[in-house]
Amino acid sequence: MIHEMAYSLNELTLDREYLSAMLGFPDGVLPEPFDEYVDEAFKEAAKICDIRGAFCFSENSEFAPDNSKVIVDGIDFEIGKTVAKEFRNSTNFALFICTAGKGISHRSQELLTGENPVLGYVFDILGSMIVETATDQLQKEIRQIAYKKGMAITNRYSPGYCKWSVADQHKLFSFFPANCCGISLTDSALMHPIKSVSGIIGMGKEVKFREYTCDLCSQVECFHRTHQHKKSKA
Repeated sequence: MIHEMAYSLNELTLDREYLSAMLGFPDGVLPEPFDEYVDEAFKEAAKICDIRGAFCFSENSEFAPDNSKVIVDGIDFEIGKTVAKEFRNSTNFALFICTAGKGISHRSQELLTGENPVLGYVFDILGSMIVETATDQLQKEIRQIAYKKGMAITNRYSPGYCKWSVADQHKLFSFFPANCCGISLTDSALMHPIKSVSGIIGMGKEVKFREYTCDLCSQVECFHRTHQHKKSKA
């Protein structure tokens, strides 16, 4: 069963201080013209975003003997030992996809290559923040369902991170109908719209939820790593 969700921008708790930090101002004080650009971006984003997500639950799952992959409903995910460690004790899995929609990605690219690249950068960061915040909300929905079944959840992990091959996106998307939530994959496993997220969450009676441990991950271009780095400098 596929659970589909849709959110308006007003339903999401977007922290402007968080956005300020991501823009390079960890004290939360935005200088000109960033203060005006952020206001403009928020107002326009409310009109152009199409924030949607979907998730489903596995029926059968097991770990490979060497703990380098997990087999979800007969499909092998080469998650690697780092992610496998975070998933330990999982007896079920939730698979999810989420997007901020193509509007904000298009607007960002239009500005970045056009008349106002600084405003385009603000839209780009805001788009990442919106889809991550929407995915936070999706994760809460999954947690509530798991709780009703007497289970806890792990944090979420995505193909392309922690040495997990991005090619597994194709396997993950096979659990959803084509173009679900308006998201598609290229042959090289890149998602469109760009501001989209996919991944897997472990579930079980004995699993632990842990914050992201960036020191264990070699992925440099990561929203979570960037935010942690900016917080540490604040």
